[in-house]
Amino acid sequence: MKPTDLRGILRYIPRFRERIFVLAVDGAVLTDEYISNLLLDVAVLRSLNIRIVLVHGAAQQISQLAAEQGIAVSNLDGTGITDAETLKVALTAANRLTHEILEGLSANDLRAACTNAIIAHPLGILSGVDHQFTGKVERVDTELLQTLLAQGILPVVPPLGFDGDGKTYRVNSDAIAAALADQLKAIKLIFVTSQDGLSRQGRLLRQVPVEELKQVLAQAAGELAPELVSKARAAVQACEAGVPRVHIINGRVDECLLAEVFSNEGIGTLVYANEYQQIRQAKKKDIRSLLILTKNSVINSELVKRTRTTIEKQLGDYYLFEIDKNPVACVALHVYPEFNKGELAFLFVSPAHENQGIGRKLVQFAETKARELGLAEVVTLSTQAFTWFQSKAGFVEGTGDDLPPARREKYEASGRNSKVLVKRLR
Repeated sequence: MKPTDLRGILRYIPRFRERIFVLAVDGAVLTDEYISNLLLDVAVLRSLNIRIVLVHGAAQQISQLAAEQGIAVSNLDGTGITDAETLKVALTAANRLTHEILEGLSANDLRAACTNAIIAHPLGILSGVDHQFTGKVERVDTELLQTLLAQGILPVVPPLGFDGDGKTYRVNSDAIAAALADQLKAIKLIFVTSQDGLSRQGRLLRQVPVEELKQVLAQAAGELAPELVSKARAAVQACEAGVPRVHIINGRVDECLLAEVFSNEGIGTLVYANEYQQIRQAKKKDIRSLLILTKNSVINSELVKRTRTTIEKQLGDYYLFEIDKNPVACVALHVYPEFNKGELAFLFVSPAHENQGIGRKLVQFAETKARELGLAEVVTLSTQAFTWFQSKAGFVEGTGDDLPPARREKYEASGRNSKVLVKRLR
């Protein structure tokens, strides 16, 4: 299913309607080649009554303008020293880019306004160095932003801050985004960059708990792409302030926002502050989801067909693996207490979530349940995944005699000729 398929989007709408997303977009993504597609995604989000606050960087635009004017600038990202000449270039470049964003939003029939909602003060003298016109966020005028949002107006926030004396400061856009997400109680902060997400040792990090990311920043920040370290730190800051989800995605991918927001797997990195994945017992209302989830696997003869009535009779045996409250995998543990055995059954992981260790987690979960019940052995039947059970889950091949008598009768009557696999728990 395409991420833009309406059926895929519909299940998310109740959760996101009238909630706030903060989008922090790098200047490198806001070029002629990418800006129109990105703003079209923003228009789709707004059409679903999601409230958007858009923060933009301007490092690339500042660099280009400085080169055109023959000016050397060192503080492109708003963290270094900003002298008067650099501030002048930053103001011109940022204001031009803000205007282009407003033009693009107007082309998508969206009302928007540039704001001075970031109240800043000087970063000051650090290690003996005066950072001059570099600032940091002091507070956010949330009343102004909430008023705009309530009127259906999309606030556009440049990488600038203003103090009570009317002075302007260059402020890092990642820090602004984190402060906005915190103080506006946003449910998502999305960094739109020119990278696929956070990568470590050549591997894209798909889902990262905030505590794990803190450890990476403390012990191995050098393993992250330098241009994303600031975003990783802002992600930690936002999560610790109560923002549940922070995304880092590649804005050069077509439909990047929709693909990230309206699919379980996403396209970039998700940093999460609370429970993102969970295994829970199935409820009666979940039976339809179980049948839909496993439909193709039943058609391909990987799983035995089960009816709604069959599942309902043994509903307490079934478990769902959820990602952000969406079922992506399942397993069942049928118990034969008189024989001190359990049967691991109905193990399935959606194709979009394969090779992420979910199947192994479900097997371990079922084994833990079996141990808690005092069972000595778990058996499972498989026609196509038996090598996985042997190599990844520690099962060994058995025979029909390892099955409880009632289960053995069904096994022999089925004609499936499944392999019987056994794992002793003690």
